[in-house]
Amino acid sequence: MNATLKNLSRRSLVQWAVAAPVMALAAPALAARDPHAAPASLTPDEALERLRRGNAAFVSDQPLPVSLGTERRHALAAGQAPFAILVCCSDSRVPPEAVFGCGLGELFTIRVAGNTIDTTALGSIEYAVGHLGVPLVVVMGHERCGAVAAAADVVQRNTHFAGAVGAMLQPIIPAVLAARAADPEGNLVDLSVRENVRQVLQHLREVASPALLEKQAGGDLRIVGARYDLDDGVVDFFEAGEV
Repeated sequence: MNATLKNLSRRSLVQWAVAAPVMALAAPALAARDPHAAPASLTPDEALERLRRGNAAFVSDQPLPVSLGTERRHALAAGQAPFAILVCCSDSRVPPEAVFGCGLGELFTIRVAGNTIDTTALGSIEYAVGHLGVPLVVVMGHERCGAVAAAADVVQRNTHFAGAVGAMLQPIIPAVLAARAADPEGNLVDLSVRENVRQVLQHLREVASPALLEKQAGGDLRIVGARYDLDDGVVDFFEAGEV
């Protein structure tokens, strides 16, 4: 064997050693990525575990391979079957498909600054749960959220934001007030990020709509909160009472 072939062999072994753990992590997720498979075949807990696996791969700088090609697009043209609904912030630093290692057609995403819920967002969630059979809703805030920070400025400094921005912040202000009352000395923005998620969770779990309440009562739908860390990429999932 000449020197070139030896070098190629060594390089192949090194590449395999690096790739093998990622392939092992990706295999369960890829196996389930059938665009024709009904999301109802996944339990809420299984859907959440898929998000956990994808985020772990993202954080380790070994993102899961995703299908973005022509074949995938054509398959999805016939219909969608997402396995999770993501209610998250519009912040460009928090792209949900990248954060969770997902490809086309896997996440039903609702994005608005401050990850709040209005009638349009609620209707979108009801559609995905009722008509697409999605078993999991994740409401995700993130570190140093600009919308939450602006709402904190309204509370602390009586800052005025003109136009639609001021109206957009109104649903976040109760969370800021609750966070400040609970811990006056804490980091108000970060505490408010979690409290804002908690209040959205409470709304979806308890008063949002009969359609969602029925699915939750039957064990077919789970609604959880999350916080994304901008610095390390980690998503911290939590229940409403754990915020």
